[in-house]
Amino acid sequence: MIKNISNLGDAAVYCDFGNDVNKSINSKVIKYFKTIKEKKFQGINNLTPSYNKLIISFDLKITNFKEVKKFIENINIEDSEKTNAKKLEIPVCCHENFSMDIERLEKILKLTREKILENFFNKEYFCYMTGFIAGMPFLGDLDENMRAQRLETPRVKVPKGSVALTEQFANIYTFDSPGGWNILGNTPLGVFDSSKEDKPNLINPGDTVIFKEITLDQYKNFNE
Repeated sequence: MIKNISNLGDAAVYCDFGNDVNKSINSKVIKYFKTIKEKKFQGINNLTPSYNKLIISFDLKITNFKEVKKFIENINIEDSEKTNAKKLEIPVCCHENFSMDIERLEKILKLTREKILENFFNKEYFCYMTGFIAGMPFLGDLDENMRAQRLETPRVKVPKGSVALTEQFANIYTFDSPGGWNILGNTPLGVFDSSKEDKPNLINPGDTVIFKEITLDQYKNFNE
């Protein structure tokens, strides 16, 4: 459960679930996040979950740290409803046009391109959080032999839809943006849509993702 609840500035509460990054701890973060959101405690105006932390912002004109802390301490996540997590299949094209860092990964991981792709596509991924860029999912956990550090010099522009790896995570770039992750391929599937105000994210914390390899022709014809 929560190891420590403390102030974060004047109008936020910092819930610390520990230092480990794993599915069990993150599932608790997600349960608290969803339960607090459902209960609609007066004065809470924003919730920010991460791998093992939850930040709860509040309006000082309506409530205060002690009241929010007491509210959190009285939550029993065992009584909360199921998270309604989804299992999603994401198509990915790993044609040389998209797999910008495959040669780098071959050298670092000491694996062939074929083995890297085999390992990547035979894995089921858990969404720990979204962020950095709107809707970008942080998907774990890569096996030990698939973990690589970020690029020494980040790219100024990573194409939207890029599927990339670093350390224990895979992610999907939801917009063209700077970034230093190792790019393995690209998905034609939109995983973030700002026009859907209530549910802009295709992938949410708690969801499970599997990637499916597609050809370049399938990629080009995907939205037709």
